[in-house]
Amino acid sequence: MHPIINKLQTEIEKYDIPANRLNYQRFFKEKIEDPYGLKTSILRLISSRLFKDIKALPKDEILKICNELLTLNKKYFRFFAFEWALKVSDKYEVADFKCFEKWLNEHVNSWASCDSLSCGALGVLLDKFPTLFQKTKKWAKSKNRWLRRASAVSLIISLRNKHALDHAFEIANILLIDSDDMVQKGYGWMLKEAGDNYRDEVFDYVMKHKTKMPRTALRYAIEKFPPAMRKKAMA
Repeated sequence: MHPIINKLQTEIEKYDIPANRLNYQRFFKEKIEDPYGLKTSILRLISSRLFKDIKALPKDEILKICNELLTLNKKYFRFFAFEWALKVSDKYEVADFKCFEKWLNEHVNSWASCDSLSCGALGVLLDKFPTLFQKTKKWAKSKNRWLRRASAVSLIISLRNKHALDHAFEIANILLIDSDDMVQKGYGWMLKEAGDNYRDEVFDYVMKHKTKMPRTALRYAIEKFPPAMRKKAMA
């Protein structure tokens, strides 16, 4: 075990007091095993402080530490793994996709962990190497709800940077009538973010498919539209 992991555990125990905890159950429909967790601000404080000890290491060594954190499967370790992986994004290579896809398959078990990885390290990697978009399309057809959600939300960073619109519509087409509300919210959110830079294109897409789109996805997609456009889409 890398020494930083023992140091991390000590820091967690030091800060894990009632005053620093938040009841996370209200954010989840499904019952979570231990609803009380450290506030995100506290976790980020620990993350920034300890990352200084390993930031000089090669990227692959840092990702190896992140992988070890995930494998240990202890409380809070997933947060630090995804945070530290994002901190070396300037050194990403195409080959890192295999690592992040493995994490998505094996260590994501809620919308929170899905979005943390998809809108963090994974999303940045896809934005940096758009040729990887095609590799994510199979996720949209997976039996795993979190892979289907990730196929959409992992595009959000790219959409904010004004590309990947065609791929976003491809993913939305696959997920269009998905019955899972977490997936509906995911691709609806993706379309909403796309609408910031491509409002007319997203509105046209919504109008074309609104009779098939679940109401949850539709409401998410049009949330930022002007009132008149929202009214027309919901009619």
